Amino acid sequence: MKIKILYPKWAKLDRQTVFNLPPHGPVVFAASLPEDVDIDFIDENLEAVDFDDPADLVCISMMLTIQVKRGWQIADEYRKRGIKVVFGGIATMLHAEETMEHADSVFLGEAEGKMEKVLSDFRKNKLQKLYNYLEDKPPIEIVGTARRDILKQDLYNYKGIQMVDLVHASRGCRFNCYPCAVAYLGGRQFRSRPIDKSIEEMASIDNNRLFIVDNSLAQDTKWEMDLFREMIPLKKKWCCHPIEDKPEVLDLAAQAGAWYVYQAIFDTSDYIKERVKRYHDHGIGVEGTILLGMDDQTEDDIKRLIDFLLEIELDLAEFTVLTPFPHTQAFDELQKQNRIFSYNWDDYSADRVVFEPRHMKPERLQEMLQYAWDTFYRDEPQQMKMFKMIMDVVRREKADNTYKPRRRELMSKAFGREIRP
Repeated sequence: MKIKILYPKWAKLDRQTVFNLPPHGPVVFAASLPEDVDIDFIDENLEAVDFDDPADLVCISMMLTIQVKRGWQIADEYRKRGIKVVFGGIATMLHAEETMEHADSVFLGEAEGKMEKVLSDFRKNKLQKLYNYLEDKPPIEIVGTARRDILKQDLYNYKGIQMVDLVHASRGCRFNCYPCAVAYLGGRQFRSRPIDKSIEEMASIDNNRLFIVDNSLAQDTKWEMDLFREMIPLKKKWCCHPIEDKPEVLDLAAQAGAWYVYQAIFDTSDYIKERVKRYHDHGIGVEGTILLGMDDQTEDDIKRLIDFLLEIELDLAEFTVLTPFPHTQAFDELQKQNRIFSYNWDDYSADRVVFEPRHMKPERLQEMLQYAWDTFYRDEPQQMKMFKMIMDVVRREKADNTYKPRRRELMSKAFGREIRP
């Protein structure tokens, strides 16, 4: 059986440097398929879909809301050709009812241990319209190493540089943040993979640079410290979402190769200032994820926040506007208040305002997003800040003899500056 896994393209943020990172969902899904299945993976962000290339079954994996309309178009085209289409992935779960209109089958939930049933039904021509496993999560112990062999690795780079590979050590999140859908998607229970399995997968990845994509590593102190302790011998350099703000945890993270973290910053409190300082004191960089348009923000609040980010010497910042994705508290609340004015999912890119803010007009919030980017990067462009972070990881790799000389040549070319050995 030949299965074609497709990952629809989407428009990138206007001000964001584009990195071609290998998607995580499709390679995790591929690992759940039987070994005798022939898999052809197409990332439409990097190569065109050949609708005439034969396949027995098409599986469309959608991560982002801004992928869904393109995913539906792809499905419609295949179904015209008589090829059955199954949808899965995060965005499929958020937009299940609409997606069913374009699908032979919609799969909700985590795929491990479930695909044998789906493929058996397909072979019998009894494919169900909906497979809903949202509440029937597989044992975390059976989650295996992702099938990165399906990727065309030479396509995933930044100007020739292979940046990071994606891996996860846990699922679920015990937090339930206002703009986030993880509580719906993965559940409120934190489920950690056996550490030896996570370490085995990390060790199997040829790339020395990783992005640990867990929703938050700051959920179980003992597990977090045990994981970092076991990562030390790997000598990998990695980024992640927040690490627990405890000296003993940060110390182990640094020893394990923590390169930088994505840290949400909502206010100008001393706690945030000290937290960023503690990261820096442990040699860990910080890329702030800055959400604009919350109900407690005025224009002056946003301006003070940008000044604060410069004051605390944030390494990088990514600015977005509040976007009410389905199955989030934000969506439920703003919809109830009749404040959402666009349900065009192509607008849900996190850099377009789709709701009525409390303290300003939508057009003004859009202008404030532009102001944030312009002001933060006014004195030092984004590329220069990125270059500094790259130089930091080069220094670390040289210190433990994991730096590849060929990489120096490519990075010098990419950033237009010589990187000396």
